[in-house]
Amino acid sequence: MLKTKKFDVTDYLKTEEEISAYLNAFYEDGDYKYIPAALAEIARARKAMAVAAKAAGVTRTNLYQSLSAEGRPAFDTVAKVAHSLGYKITGETS
Repeated sequence: MLKTKKFDVTDYLKTEEEISAYLNAFYEDGDYKYIPAALAEIARARKAMAVAAKAAGVTRTNLYQSLSAEGRPAFDTVAKVAHSLGYKITGETS
């Protein structure tokens, strides 16, 4: 019998270059609706979900729910989480 394990992207987000490439892929592809979930994965990979939750002013559980693929976080929440992870949301032109 073939044994498999559930895919977990955090297994592949070990360096800042990998993390940056992961997040930038969503920007480049225009998959903006997945950016909150990507930020959650980055926070998990960095073991910084508690810090991100505190910055957003919510509990860890609420942040997990909000940033999930089914969640609909407020822009304010996404911006605060991004900032807590060291990212800026800018108005730069492409």
